[in-house]
Amino acid sequence: MAKHATAQERLFALRETIAKLEGKTPTLVSEEPQGERMAATGKGSRRIALGVDELDAALEGGLPLDGMTEIRTCAMRNAGAGSGFVLALAALIQQQAKAPALLWISDRFSNVEAGLPYPIGLAQYGLQVRHFLHALPKKLEDALWLAETAAASGALAATILEIRGNPSAFGLSESRRLSLRAKAARRPILLLRHASEEEASSAVFRFHAEPGPAAERVLPNGTMLGGSIGFPVFRLTLEKSRNPAPLSFLLEWNSRDRQFCPARQPEPSRLAGDATAHSGPRLPASADGSDRAAALGRLLAFDRAS
Repeated sequence: MAKHATAQERLFALRETIAKLEGKTPTLVSEEPQGERMAATGKGSRRIALGVDELDAALEGGLPLDGMTEIRTCAMRNAGAGSGFVLALAALIQQQAKAPALLWISDRFSNVEAGLPYPIGLAQYGLQVRHFLHALPKKLEDALWLAETAAASGALAATILEIRGNPSAFGLSESRRLSLRAKAARRPILLLRHASEEEASSAVFRFHAEPGPAAERVLPNGTMLGGSIGFPVFRLTLEKSRNPAPLSFLLEWNSRDRQFCPARQPEPSRLAGDATAHSGPRLPASADGSDRAAALGRLLAFDRAS
């Protein structure tokens, strides 16, 4: 009980800090159930399996729960893929954590184009919305400080830091501080970087995320619903790991069952090659050249008045 009360005090203090950084009045949300403890995993478990054998083997057992993992996109148009993959990871962590509180920290530049988290969409995606916190500091320096403080508090299942590009205020030293905070507190930090280039990082793993082709929705009888869109698919490249070369994966996120599964390779398009969109017989080419357009000349709609 004493440990639970201490963790609750840290969580409330963190909410007040977020409100001060945003210039808002602190608000309280519902407390955790009495029987739960503020610990994401036991001391003997530091990774969470993603459920795909090949990917878990490349991650040496799964996503690290005592370190930082980086997910980046190469352009803002892929922000949905990067955010979706991060939220799927957060849903897995939240599902297995005894303290399911999550904190999403966004910088101002990411918020302008990528938008804010939508509660109804988060719930449909598999997250527990009442345990989801969002912070929008005015400066990147405040966002970095808040991410370090949140990870060190030990009151959260995971901390998500969303930034755009490769800002000078976030370099290798800042990345190393975040990584050390996560390792000391035994809590995961998910670093989401939109429209960024590869650079030195202290993250344990780094993914490059792109959108993948979604399959059609599967009906209860096992058939596919034609013209529908199924679960989201991510095209992932594991850029940083102990593997000698980058590995690529095509994963589908089942938000209903909260699990990843290998996505099927897309079938070749029916319109591949020189095929036309309209089926029908093609007219043969003219032998005497009469199919060519006549030379353009000067045409008047009306006769000249004078």
